[in-house]
Amino acid sequence: MTKLDERYSVILKRLQDLFPAAQSELNFSNPYELIVSVILSAQCTDRRVNLTTPALFSKYPTVHHLAGASFEDVFELIHSISYPNNKARHIIAMAQRVVSEFGGDIPTGIDELMSLPGVGRKTANVVASIVDSAPVIAVDTHVFRVAHRLGLSKGTTPRAVELDLERHIPAEMRPDAHHWLLLHGRYTCTSKKPQCEHCGLKPYCKSAL
Repeated sequence: MTKLDERYSVILKRLQDLFPAAQSELNFSNPYELIVSVILSAQCTDRRVNLTTPALFSKYPTVHHLAGASFEDVFELIHSISYPNNKARHIIAMAQRVVSEFGGDIPTGIDELMSLPGVGRKTANVVASIVDSAPVIAVDTHVFRVAHRLGLSKGTTPRAVELDLERHIPAEMRPDAHHWLLLHGRYTCTSKKPQCEHCGLKPYCKSAL
């Protein structure tokens, strides 16, 4: 076992202890609600998305309903989140593509998911990981930052960090590891004022203050 492998092993065990019941903080009850919520969450807080989606899903309870929605109606329902113009167009177009090409079922394959409007690799990985327990790591800004600070990756792009993490994290741990890293970055290893004095990973961190 290399020193990097040992670092991963120790850090993953510690993260598991810190977040034993880690899961998405988005509120959803099926794959349709999940993919819409993840698209809406780009550069927006999960809390704001959770405040927005109940009215949206009440009016458009299925992907078929959303596929027939007007831009104006959807925009009005999601206008309080970031980039509502683009996101309204994306989720309507996504729903239309799911209905026309996938029979109304949200696909779980990464390539199929990425063929949908508004779905990049991060969103595809989140959906596939949660819905199908796919052995992938979704790299958002939190995961990217934590991976660098903990010395888990030196990758300069989200894709490079994703490949580093997947190379060293066992497949069966990846769906949970994504949440461990994300939550650690969201609440402790924050961008501007990391809570190093309260961090359970400080002894292993290469950037601790």
